[in-house]
Amino acid sequence: MTSEDAGNTLKGEAACFHHTVRVYIEDTDAGGIVYYVNYLRFMERARSEWLRAKGFTQQALLEKGIQLVVHSVTNRYLRPAHLDDLLTVTATAGALRGARLTFTQQALRGEQILSEAEVVIACVDATTLRPRRWPGELLAALEV
Repeated sequence: MTSEDAGNTLKGEAACFHHTVRVYIEDTDAGGIVYYVNYLRFMERARSEWLRAKGFTQQALLEKGIQLVVHSVTNRYLRPAHLDDLLTVTATAGALRGARLTFTQQALRGEQILSEAEVVIACVDATTLRPRRWPGELLAALEV
């Protein structure tokens, strides 16, 4: 970890969550490959399922006045995915700084990395959309 990475790191940082996604025709472009923005959709689903596995849903958080939003994304596309491919999309939570939690994510076909991203999620007040600290019960579940 470099000095730039200073901040809280989740205890289970090495634990990588896996979510399986099948590529449907709606996910592809006219050339028959996955349209680039759909990798971000797949990654969103993986993070949502990661959160669900921790005992939380987006809806339940909204009802408590908490919303998790994408702050920033850096994505690299390495190889194409095709119709009917079975992909594994990973989500690994990393550094937590104030209202922001950084994820490292990949979309893989077998062992082959197709896309990789760093996604920063911000915890905000659902009404004002202003940044807020992550609630204690969520931090406890995240093992910070």
